[in-house]
Amino acid sequence: MKPALQSQRPVYPNQWQALHLGLHLKNITEQRLGAPSRQFFGYHLVKLGGLSSELALAECPIKHRINVVEQRATPTGVVAESTQLPFAKNSIDAFVLAHELDFAQDPHQVMREVDRCIVPDGHVVIVGFNPISSLGCLKWLPLNSTRYLQSANFFSPHRIKDWLSLLGYQIIEEQFYLHSSLFFETSLDIDGRWAKFAQKYLPLVASVYLIVGKKREFPLSLIKSSWELKTRFSPVGVSARDIAIE
Repeated sequence: MKPALQSQRPVYPNQWQALHLGLHLKNITEQRLGAPSRQFFGYHLVKLGGLSSELALAECPIKHRINVVEQRATPTGVVAESTQLPFAKNSIDAFVLAHELDFAQDPHQVMREVDRCIVPDGHVVIVGFNPISSLGCLKWLPLNSTRYLQSANFFSPHRIKDWLSLLGYQIIEEQFYLHSSLFFETSLDIDGRWAKFAQKYLPLVASVYLIVGKKREFPLSLIKSSWELKTRFSPVGVSARDIAIE
């Protein structure tokens, strides 16, 4: 298994246009985030990274949204590294990580920071490239001159879920979508015959996955039950003839 910590950071795309068919991929990701984002609640939502910051999240009820980027792209963005977030412990209600782990040098530290900042019962969304797909196979070929996809991590969804489980998160939703190589196509057709067939019969080999986790915290001390099992006392009748007379 490929180690999570990389000696060099992958080439990081600051915007969706840097990827081939990036705007198409962004629009599809926004559609996929519609239903899960309606479950988010609270006051603060953080979109971590340049790709996450460009997602609209039109159906999310959380209104205060913070874009965290390493290079200032908008006047309202917070400039910070994903491995050192400038937020207090248990202060953020939801995180969105769109391919942030794919292009992170130390994804474990990114997850630790997210876990430190998120509140109990908070939500985290992780969007990533699936290594068990046509995209995962073609990424090893020198086809993309931008080198973004060649240098990406491509962690499997099983591995991401394992990390979340170790941190105490419950996986509440998992989606697989977009059966495309993202190399040769001129557009992304999600309503075509092949796309519908693959989505129905070959979902696990889709190029992109979306995982939603919910943070759970359990008390360290046992809570005593409010009810106790009481033994029923039934006196045994004794006749006078059974009592010995001294």
